[in-house]
Amino acid sequence: MADKDLVWLHGEVKSPPFSLEARRHAGFLLRLLQKGEKLSLPQSRPMSVIGGNCHELRIPDRQKGVNWRIIYRIDADAIIIAEVFPKKTQKTPASAIDASQRRLNLYDKAQE
Repeated sequence: MADKDLVWLHGEVKSPPFSLEARRHAGFLLRLLQKGEKLSLPQSRPMSVIGGNCHELRIPDRQKGVNWRIIYRIDADAIIIAEVFPKKTQKTPASAIDASQRRLNLYDKAQE
């Protein structure tokens, strides 16, 4: 089975603002997803509030004191990245959820 493509709708993972360690960890987890592996807690959790096959990748950045989140969807041929943001509270911000839903809807319409 061929690796899935990464499709970036928004955001990026680079240093800065990510520390080198956090950027490498994010890259490692994204690579696992590309190879078809299913991730679960503590690395990833489902985000059904955004849509089907949507998840939140959890990247602790101890050097920067930040917890990064990457909202993604698993499609048959690709991993779609909808949002990258620092999470500062227990609850995912409504703005990140709304933006992810909007970006994924626009992506789906463009694929039709």
